[in-house]
Amino acid sequence: MPKLIINWKTNMKAIGYTSSLPISDENSLIDIELPNPITSGRDILVKVNAIAVNPVDYKIRQNVVSTDGSFKVIGWDAVGEVAAVGNKVSQFKLGDKVYYAGDLNRQGSNAEYQLVDERIVGFKPNSLSDADAAALPLTTITAWELLFEHLSIKQQNPDAIQKTDEVILVVGAAGGVGSILLQLAKTLTGATIIATASRQSSQDWVKKLGADYVVDHTQALQPQIEALSIGQVTHVASLNGSPKYMDTYTELLAPFGKIALIDDPGAFDITLLKAKSLSLHWEFMFARAMHQSTDMMEQSRLLNRVSELVDKGYIQTTTGKNLGLINAANLRAAHAELESGSSIGKIVLQGF
Repeated sequence: MPKLIINWKTNMKAIGYTSSLPISDENSLIDIELPNPITSGRDILVKVNAIAVNPVDYKIRQNVVSTDGSFKVIGWDAVGEVAAVGNKVSQFKLGDKVYYAGDLNRQGSNAEYQLVDERIVGFKPNSLSDADAAALPLTTITAWELLFEHLSIKQQNPDAIQKTDEVILVVGAAGGVGSILLQLAKTLTGATIIATASRQSSQDWVKKLGADYVVDHTQALQPQIEALSIGQVTHVASLNGSPKYMDTYTELLAPFGKIALIDDPGAFDITLLKAKSLSLHWEFMFARAMHQSTDMMEQSRLLNRVSELVDKGYIQTTTGKNLGLINAANLRAAHAELESGSSIGKIVLQGF
């Protein structure tokens, strides 16, 4: 039998939907009550204290509904307290403060309680509030896997960084993933970092987070980067607009360079990569959990590593805006802002 906390409630508050509707429609996300989940196996049950909202939330809301007409609960960033543990759990105990992104195939974090496999959960940074910690998990996992597993950027000790000849171009650097990726690259690598941003507020944000150079993505990238006279780009983190820039990437990159992307560009001509023997990588941070990979624990390890870096002062939260309580009205506002493409950093909510 799973271990349980006291003061258990039968039902929990949640926010869900049954139909894919425009976010301006009040029924696109509504306040509901659902039965509390039951813990087993390697699952922990988390009492959710704070969440963040990501583009994946509105993409799922727009395109995926429950086949049986039941409410679908989304959300893939959370901080909370371990309220129950399954009979095979070994990493966590009741009362532990944790943070995680979760599994795309399971109920999301827009609820008072959530089941999550312990292998994709980390200990929350002690130095951050619940809301500020909630900004980190999904984008941290994405950025870490992109930098160190796909692009194979050389990882170093943050207290003994040595400059390398790696030059990484981060396109779409002011968003959620870019905001943590810049910090990880600055803290753990010796690479030169070029970030793209257009508005002054975005440029100031990416400079603060670690960009060595900033170029304007509303203008042609190649002449701006060549004018920097820092050598050829060796790696590209393409966080948005990948189809638009693919020709530019192949022109800018040095032979044997690497491109990693996270967006959904549709079809493009990969034969462009051949002449320079470039490699293309697609980062999808849900892959390990969705397919129960044998190395699922890597996500727990990297979250714990970043938690340590936060508490030592190397990494800061990427919170851009706190919209208040976790409810349907505030979540609709968060989705609307993300859909507009105008947000800087992460949008967080806290408490029910």
